[in-house]
Amino acid sequence: MLKNILPAVSYIFHPIFISLYATLFYLFSNNSSFINNEKIFIVSQVAIITVLVPMLFFFVLKSTKMISSYKVPTVSERKIPLVIHCFLLILILKKTITIERYAELHFFMLGALTSTLIALILAFFKRRVSLHMIGISGLTIFVIGLNLHDQISYTIAIALLVLMNGIIASSRLALGDHSERQLILGSLIGALPQMLLLYLWL
Repeated sequence: MLKNILPAVSYIFHPIFISLYATLFYLFSNNSSFINNEKIFIVSQVAIITVLVPMLFFFVLKSTKMISSYKVPTVSERKIPLVIHCFLLILILKKTITIERYAELHFFMLGALTSTLIALILAFFKRRVSLHMIGISGLTIFVIGLNLHDQISYTIAIALLVLMNGIIASSRLALGDHSERQLILGSLIGALPQMLLLYLWL
């Protein structure tokens, strides 16, 4: 049973979904003042740009054998997906999640872009880090920031995210996808840019 649960956790909290999860939490949190039509429009755009488009790129890369599997197991295979992800985040920052309208979420996306760029640079130096931990740790800091900013208690959400950090790290270790060092480094790369950017919107 554990063998089925661990891969499921990795898929549910795959890095490709993290921006969508952050957007959903931001728009549908207790302090949200956005109308439903706007929420649906923004969620749809984020889902298309950060989930659907990357999936299509992964399919093309796999079909052309530029990557050996959708897990992107080697460092060299990660470069193209990371570059694509950077461009898509830049697109979303410029066209959808603007600082004028969605300041908090804009800075989260900017932090995600920074973390992705760091992971890309490390890939060129043949250093592999956990993208899962980059994603979940960045999301955790973002929700903690919203808790402070909105002055509304998101204690349950934060507790669940902290728990998921541990579960995801354990699943990556158990599946043999990463070493402890790669998991710790991934957590730092995901969390630190978000923590630094908190000073710009808290």
